[in-house]
Amino acid sequence: MEFGLKGKRALVTGASAGLGLAAAQSLAAEGVELVINGRKADRLKAAAKQIEKATGIKPAVVAGDVSNTVDVANIAAEAGEVDILVSNAGGPPPGAFMDHAQEVWRDAYQLVLQSAVGLTKAVMDGMLRRKWGRVIYITSVGVLQPVDELVLSNALRAGVTGLCKTLANNYSSKGLTFNCVCPGYTATERLLSLAESRAKAADKTPEEILEGIASNIPSGRVGRPEELAALITFLASDQAAYITGASIPVDGGHHRGLI
Repeated sequence: MEFGLKGKRALVTGASAGLGLAAAQSLAAEGVELVINGRKADRLKAAAKQIEKATGIKPAVVAGDVSNTVDVANIAAEAGEVDILVSNAGGPPPGAFMDHAQEVWRDAYQLVLQSAVGLTKAVMDGMLRRKWGRVIYITSVGVLQPVDELVLSNALRAGVTGLCKTLANNYSSKGLTFNCVCPGYTATERLLSLAESRAKAADKTPEEILEGIASNIPSGRVGRPEELAALITFLASDQAAYITGASIPVDGGHHRGLI
C-alpha cells in the first residue's frame, strides 16, 4: 500500500535500537524525512547508517536524554517542525512496588510521562498551523493488562494513555491524530532484561523464561519489532486519519480482554 508519506518529516525518539529503530526504518522506507534521537551518540550514528543502507534515507541525528527537560527542548529545536512524532522512551526498571524508592518513581516519571508531554508540546504548534499531524506514543500492553513486576511502567504508561486520549478529544478536529501502540512481549533488549529478572526470582535460566512467555501467547511466539513498526507507519498515514485516541495492542493475542 502506498501511504503517501513521502516528504513528511518525522521525529522518532529512542531510535538507536529496538522498537524505535524499527519504527524509524519503516517510516524511512516510505520516504519520510527522519530525525532520530537516542541518548548515546555512537549507537545513534550506527542506527542512522543502518537506516540509510536499508532505505536510502539519511536521518539527521540528535543525541539527548528525553528524561531531561533541557535535552527535550534541544531535541525539538534541532528537529525543527515535524509532521509525525513517535514518542518512545526506554522502560523503567522492573521490580515490585515496595522495591522502588521515591527517587526511582521520580526518574521513571521523567522518562516516561514527562518526556511525552514535553515532546508533544514542542511539536504541536507547527502541526496545528499546518492542520496535519500524527502523534504516536509507544506504550505497552501493560496499560491494558498490567505486568506484575513492571509497576513503574504500568502506572506511568497509563498516564501517557490518558494524555493521548485527552489530546485526541481536544485536537482531532484540527487535522491531528493521537494514538498509542501497545507492544506485548517483543524481541528487544528490554525483553531480555525482563527475562533475566524473572529468572533470578524463579531460579531458572532466561531461556526457560522466554520459552514460558512464548507458550502463553496465542501466536506461539514473541513479536518482532518490525511488526509494531508497520502499525506505526499505517497510523502516520492519511489512510488512518479516522483512527485517533486508540490504544492498539500488538501482542500476538496475549491480551485476552474484550476492551
